[in-house]
Amino acid sequence: MKRILNYMSCLFTLAAAGLAAQPAQAAYPDRPIKLVVPFPAGGTTDSVARFIAQELSNKLSQQVVVDYKAGAATIIGAEYTAKAEPDGYTLMLGTATTFAVNPILYPDLSYDPIKSFTPIGIVGTTSLVLLANQKEPANDLKTLLDDIRKAPAQYSYGSHGNGSTVHFAAEMLWSAAKVNVVHIPFKGASPALTNLMGGQIPISFDAVPAAATALKSGRVKAIAVTGPERASAMPGVPTVAESGFPGFAMQSWFALVAPKGLPTEVQATLESALKSAMSEKSLMEKLANAGLEPKFESSADYVTRVKTDIAKLEPIAKTNNITRN
Repeated sequence: MKRILNYMSCLFTLAAAGLAAQPAQAAYPDRPIKLVVPFPAGGTTDSVARFIAQELSNKLSQQVVVDYKAGAATIIGAEYTAKAEPDGYTLMLGTATTFAVNPILYPDLSYDPIKSFTPIGIVGTTSLVLLANQKEPANDLKTLLDDIRKAPAQYSYGSHGNGSTVHFAAEMLWSAAKVNVVHIPFKGASPALTNLMGGQIPISFDAVPAAATALKSGRVKAIAVTGPERASAMPGVPTVAESGFPGFAMQSWFALVAPKGLPTEVQATLESALKSAMSEKSLMEKLANAGLEPKFESSADYVTRVKTDIAKLEPIAKTNNITRN
């Protein structure tokens, strides 16, 4: 019996020694973090991502590296992120296109905006702007709509392309105003603005950053912004709501997400770091200069935005046959 007890004692001693020898699990994060951007380098989302990455690197004491996975209306980057290991080392900065528009326009979309991701938080919004060529006589929305009703054949509008957020914003406005305006989709913001400034189209919609730059040319003018409040980058331009359509609001927004299944403690670390980063005045100024209305919103707010936007935009898509083509 004594031998058995001694033997068992040895086993317990060895087991304890083995457990003690196990290396302690490193605290998150212990290596660089990848921040996926589902857009090409050089645009507004790129700028926002680099500013966020820099401040998160400071807060997490670990480098956050921007990684571009552009293409297919942000689907390539979103798919990549959704399939990545949920360990906190792959994040993505997506937009309303990724999380609200694509689920409407692609019935067989390979990801779900809620089921495929763990939200970290929202970093800001940007309004869209109704622009007109300087030769267009109207300077306000009411006059422009009156002119369209008098001579609808003379009007068309440009957008970034079929199914873009600016396409949705335009059709929301035309539906509210009960007018029909021919849509001319371009392959991106740049050609739409070029044609607007050149007078090939009389009006167009664009995001605040691009619109603010275009206004400096003196060849276009801003008629109204689509957000619930005036854009800080162009405070003299009224909202659509102020211009006769109370309650009208359409914005794009930027959200940080991780793959679904992220450990709760890692999500909490990232959300806390993002919230802290968004309290830094220097970051807020950089985001504002990039055309955003910077404001931290929680992971719960992300879910609310996704559901609200899809419910609002889906009827617009069906009524106006908006598709990606």
